[in-house]
Amino acid sequence: MSLAPSDLWAWLSTPTGKKAVRYCMVSAISVAVGQAVLFLTFGIMRLGSAVTCNIIATAVATVPSYYLNRWWAWGRTGRSHLWKEIVPFWALAFLGLALSIFAVDVAESEAHRITSSHLGTALIVNAASLAAWGVIWVGKFIILNRLLFVDHEPHRVEALLSRVGSDGD
Repeated sequence: MSLAPSDLWAWLSTPTGKKAVRYCMVSAISVAVGQAVLFLTFGIMRLGSAVTCNIIATAVATVPSYYLNRWWAWGRTGRSHLWKEIVPFWALAFLGLALSIFAVDVAESEAHRITSSHLGTALIVNAASLAAWGVIWVGKFIILNRLLFVDHEPHRVEALLSRVGSDGD
């Protein structure tokens, strides 16, 4: 795909491009919720270690992320399927959690080299969490779009229309 503005705009007009934009918006909401909960629980309330507070933040942020992604980004309605949607989505969340646990643990352990304040440590922990989730963000879109919330019908219709169009030439 070309990164020329006209090509990018054309791609954003496709069903996949529209999903990507909505996914980005849902991700922004999820990041804001997760970062706010992490900073509140670790930085302000000091409820526990960075790891404990990161687990709380991930659990809180994953709930709206699931529902917003399912409904708004991928257009799914009705009851969620436990094994086809819920379990895989939460498995991805736990994969991200594992990476972010590692990142915040290292950040909390090493923050004293940079700062002596708890506020400084909290900001470093939040940055480490944000970086860890950023690493898995693109892969998560691909998995959600290609495996979890797959919609086969539009592809069949597009393939049929392209065959009909090429037969008539």
